[in-house]
Amino acid sequence: MNKTSLSVPVLIVGAGPVGLALAIELGQRGIACLLVERNDRVGYAPRAKTTNVRTREHMRRWGIANRLRDASPLGVQYPSNVVFVTRLAGRELARFENAMYCAPGRNPLYSEHAQWIPQYTVEEVMREHAQSLPGVDLRFNCEMTGFTQDGAGVSAQVRDKANGTDFTVQAQYLVGADGARSAVRDLIGARMEGQYGLSRNYNIVFRAPGLAEAHKHGPAIMYWQLNGELPSLIGPMDSGDKWFFMPTKVEEGVRLNDLDAADLIRKATGIDLPYEILSSDEWVASRLIANSYRDRRVFLAGDACHLHPPFGGYGMNMGVADAVDLGWKLAALLQGWGGPTLLESYEAERRPVHQWVIAEAEANHAILSNHLVAAGLEGDGPEGERLRREVGARIEATKLREFNTLGVVLGYRYEDSPAIVPDGSSAPALDFINYVPSSRPGHLAPHAWLHDGSSLYDHFGGGFTLLASSAADAKDLEAIRRQAGANGVPLAVLQPTEGGIANLYPARYTLVRPDQHVAWRGDTWPADGSALLRRLCGMQA
Repeated sequence: MNKTSLSVPVLIVGAGPVGLALAIELGQRGIACLLVERNDRVGYAPRAKTTNVRTREHMRRWGIANRLRDASPLGVQYPSNVVFVTRLAGRELARFENAMYCAPGRNPLYSEHAQWIPQYTVEEVMREHAQSLPGVDLRFNCEMTGFTQDGAGVSAQVRDKANGTDFTVQAQYLVGADGARSAVRDLIGARMEGQYGLSRNYNIVFRAPGLAEAHKHGPAIMYWQLNGELPSLIGPMDSGDKWFFMPTKVEEGVRLNDLDAADLIRKATGIDLPYEILSSDEWVASRLIANSYRDRRVFLAGDACHLHPPFGGYGMNMGVADAVDLGWKLAALLQGWGGPTLLESYEAERRPVHQWVIAEAEANHAILSNHLVAAGLEGDGPEGERLRREVGARIEATKLREFNTLGVVLGYRYEDSPAIVPDGSSAPALDFINYVPSSRPGHLAPHAWLHDGSSLYDHFGGGFTLLASSAADAKDLEAIRRQAGANGVPLAVLQPTEGGIANLYPARYTLVRPDQHVAWRGDTWPADGSALLRRLCGMQA
């Protein structure tokens, strides 16, 4: 076989949404990278369907939020309701409107609404953008088969499965974004801890002309069907006639090829239509987290280091956030203004967030359609009505937080990180539903709309951003710029005049990182500001 060799700063294994997000972060910062994906194409199972508020804000920063909006198969004006019914042909029990904050419109808390869109469409938009960036090289049907590393870098072996040739990649860093069955994780000796197999599930994608018109519950992104025969989830994939179906009560030992999927859908919905099965796949819900995210120059991101049930829509979005956190830090080191401690902060920041979100996703998974079913729920007469009211009240009490997740999506914070300087203030209480903006170090910088209609985030730089109040000293600002320049730290200085921003950012100076998290704040710039900047960038102070 022919052997070739190439050199690149970062090798990314896996070209799903996490690997693509990392490639975009690096590519837009001028860092070349190679993505290798063992499959020959992107998958067409819907998998993740919620691109949440925070991920859409990253896409706004990348310049592709509008492109994703326009790619929506349902259209962004489609009602993002979640409706609980006995079955599509049956009675309604409860509903949640504007689930996941998908409704378009301006909100003071965020710059982009969420979007209900299948993962394969998200990947397509991200892939097109990544491939448009100079220095980003994406190769499908290429499998990383092994690697070695030393103090100078990583040497990886890759097999091009299309032509049977091998080639070697010399990289300074390698990132495993290669999913739940991560080869990179195995090769660095990391192991997943937690519980595998919380439940067995099926995703079935089918075509059914006329199904949307065959029930009386109105448009929604998801219908939870609660009946003793076949509790399940069902919802539209596009504005035509493509749907997904997920039974939530599958007997142990039953395999997908044993099931007449069309008959299952017919029984669950109570609607007799021709159902054309397009695809089906089995998946297992688990609660797992890697005991380590790194071995020297090799890192893990996304499902390679954390797995949780999909209820709440966290999986893909958490992986994208991993890529954002790791991406700017790798770029800082490769560009010479970041130090080794910066890379240590990756696991220190992300792992506690993953643990928190895994617990929340598992709590959501504990109450599925089959857990909410009550005998007699479909009955006529007063007893059936009473049961439906009772179950409806239980749904509203137990499932509200699953579809109203802003406290999780925007309220997570980084504590005990070497890349954050605490100020001794108390953090707002963790709240899964309600998001309380805070400019406390470690938190997401609070969002605001400016007088010209732009988002405050639109004016943040690609590096650090200093938000200065009207009371900031001009000499301090000049010194800060000079110190940043002397240390090679990219810095933008903003001094917005909108009154509401002063309430969100009460300190005279607030320093925001490239990932839009607050790194430091204070009313006085330190006498040795260079030492502060070096600390935040992971360099020796």
